[in-house]
Amino acid sequence: MFGHTVPPTTRGTLFVVATPLGNVGDLSPRARQVLSSADAVLCEDTRHTGILLKLLEIKPKRLISYHQHSGLARVEQIVELLQFGKNLALVTDAGTPGISDPGNMLIKVIRQRVGDKVIISPIPGSSAVLALASVSGLPTDHFVFLGFLPHKKGRQTLLKEIAASSQTVFVYESVHRIGKLLNELVAICGLDRYVVVGRELTKKFERVYAGSLSAVRAQVLGDPIKGEYVVAVAGRLRKSEIPNSKS
Repeated sequence: MFGHTVPPTTRGTLFVVATPLGNVGDLSPRARQVLSSADAVLCEDTRHTGILLKLLEIKPKRLISYHQHSGLARVEQIVELLQFGKNLALVTDAGTPGISDPGNMLIKVIRQRVGDKVIISPIPGSSAVLALASVSGLPTDHFVFLGFLPHKKGRQTLLKEIAASSQTVFVYESVHRIGKLLNELVAICGLDRYVVVGRELTKKFERVYAGSLSAVRAQVLGDPIKGEYVVAVAGRLRKSEIPNSKS
């Protein structure tokens, strides 16, 4: 605890700060200012965030870990800091906190516990799903985002929903499971369903594959460079809106 009494009129602020996916030049000046001035930065991995901030030449006042396995005591500490009028910056390992990320649960608890007694303010920036959406050429007036699919329970149900959807569906996938996901999509959606796959977006080995599932699967699995992936699956009933791509 920081150790002093806060005036009743002072409200703490939780800044939800997007950090770069890979290219540090994507950090906004506003995000830089918030990370430098916040009383503490809440991060999934203090070592990872510490390295990033050092690279960005940002010297935080304090780093506090908050991740999916954080217990009630850590949540209580964060709530108390906000109640004492402290300004905190919430970050994830890369991208926007709260998007397929444990930050959304913390924000939910804060809203339930203290409501409008604290301010929750977004500092927007990088997001892997929006980055791929912006270059996919697929309809995004309405789309579905499923984050990481469960490994077992409920996975087949979601895959069937993806196959039946008339909207573009976005999912995240890891380097270790991209082959399995693409094989499952071929089995349930067919070889010709149009997909766009982004690898290592904004990073040195960024690549975007686009085309039929059969073509993209062959390209991804045949590429010796691997990474983190975002996959966009075209809606089943929107063929007229699919880009004309033979890649």
